[in-house]
Amino acid sequence: MNKNLSRRAFVTSASALGLVGASGLALPYYSRANTRPGFTHGVQSGDVDTVSGMVWTRVDRPSRVMFEVSATESFSNAVKLPPLDATPESDFAVKRLLTDLASDQDIFYRMTAVDLSDVNAVSEPIVGRFKTAPASKRNIRFTWSGDTVGQGWGIDDKGMYTYATMARHTPDFFLHSGDTIYADGPILGEVELKDGTKWINKVLTDEKSKVAETLAEYRGQWKYNMLDEHCRAMNAVCPTFFQWDDHEVVNNWSGSKDLSKDDRYTEKSVALLTSRAARAFHEMTPIRFTPAEPGRVYRKIAYGPLLDVFFLDLRSYRGPNGDAVETEMTPQSRIIGEEQLKWLKRELANSKATWKVIASDMPLGIIVWNDAKNKKGAEAVANGQPGAASGRELEVADLLRYIKNAGIDNTVWLTADVHYTAAHYYNPEKAAFQDFNPFWEFVSGPLHAGTFGPGDLDMTFGPELKYVKAPTAEQGQNLPPSAGLQFFGLVDIDGASEQMTVRLMDRDDNELYKVTLDPVHSA
Repeated sequence: MNKNLSRRAFVTSASALGLVGASGLALPYYSRANTRPGFTHGVQSGDVDTVSGMVWTRVDRPSRVMFEVSATESFSNAVKLPPLDATPESDFAVKRLLTDLASDQDIFYRMTAVDLSDVNAVSEPIVGRFKTAPASKRNIRFTWSGDTVGQGWGIDDKGMYTYATMARHTPDFFLHSGDTIYADGPILGEVELKDGTKWINKVLTDEKSKVAETLAEYRGQWKYNMLDEHCRAMNAVCPTFFQWDDHEVVNNWSGSKDLSKDDRYTEKSVALLTSRAARAFHEMTPIRFTPAEPGRVYRKIAYGPLLDVFFLDLRSYRGPNGDAVETEMTPQSRIIGEEQLKWLKRELANSKATWKVIASDMPLGIIVWNDAKNKKGAEAVANGQPGAASGRELEVADLLRYIKNAGIDNTVWLTADVHYTAAHYYNPEKAAFQDFNPFWEFVSGPLHAGTFGPGDLDMTFGPELKYVKAPTAEQGQNLPPSAGLQFFGLVDIDGASEQMTVRLMDRDDNELYKVTLDPVHSA
């Protein structure tokens, strides 16, 4: 008898069995001596809306990948799609957009690989699932965080455990807020800790032994993360909506980044490194393709009548990092970029969703220095001068003024980047620039990286600190994941009341902070 597999049961089985058994998911392996193709890094899904979703996988050799899609785990009456070829040009990765799906429906997808050199060599199947967005009002739950495998903290004996904690909440999707890899963060076998113990990186690869410079090395950063069992288990059952920041390329990259004195790099061109990094990012994630601008990261995901998510890219269109004190908008002072800002205003104004989540890869009011040691230069929006908006703050001021004047309600900003968790309420009565409506910004991370902070707040936009959890002075900076200060956010939107509840959580699933926001319904 065919029976649908519940979301929670599917999550549990995938985690407990390490992606083998009931879920049909294969563990990574690399043996070319094997007579059949193998799937090396599990499956991923992403950018899911009411009628479509992206899916991804990777094989170990040139193969023709067959796709089947079904509304049941048994794959009865499955739809077979035309195959795709996995070739060396894409590092044997394939992804596709599944279309014409029913809304609010569990979707199971199955891939099978046929060796292009031997059509009789057929792989074991690999299976994943996701749920499409609702066309009517229902409860929505999602998580967000950022900063994966940073500062040399790789896969230890516990693994990237925050993924397992998030998966237990059975979110509809996971929003990865950037620093999805650390291409500039090599992994060593072990790290001496302050208490005399050692952090042991149980998983080591050649690509993670140095900073990424070649396309293969950038691809290897992604493949390393997917060697973690918790990451793969969550990928198999929960879509990830990706955006990027700086560590996908190199720390604090902009037009002014200079690698001439960085002996780790033989390739000194940041533009060339960015090109390779961007290609790897799009090859190794289930992000949608934008024909108008191939390689674009900013986009909107419409997740039913209660939620639209607007993904920003504060990295690709910025002017060079500098003091950021310009008093007029210039190409040098921009961080959003003219075209992206026009797009965001237009899409926000056209949105009919109750909640408009602006997923930003960097915070608005936390001062992030380009030169942290000397506290100089702006890496994010804030420039450390709490007066009138200047530098990169000019674009944000323009956006906030537009949101107010256009009568756009219920905007919430979610971000990561700073490696601690916090809740900020932006209050125009406390701000130097006051022409905006109040809003919330929530910060969460790292997902699996060093913990830092807290950072200082710039009062140009009046951020009130409602909660923060970061290392104490006694603990110091760059705490390993084993210290427990790894964070994610959990968002629930109630289908009946339309209220949004935001929780800040740690990797042991402790609720640190909670606030419920009431929606504004303008006439």
